[in-house]
Amino acid sequence: MPQWMFNDEFWSKLEKILLQEAMDNKRNLRMTVEGILYRKRVDCPW
Repeated sequence: MPQWMFNDEFWSKLEKILLQEAMDNKRNLRMTVEGILYRKRVDCPW
């Protein structure tokens, strides 16, 4: 099981904000957001 950067309580709040901004309700939205933040944190190239 992956280790999430966000706890479930924080993610539920963030998800509501993201979905209000007309983002698609993707099944793996949490993994996508955490992947973007991970790549930014470790500074690896796209």
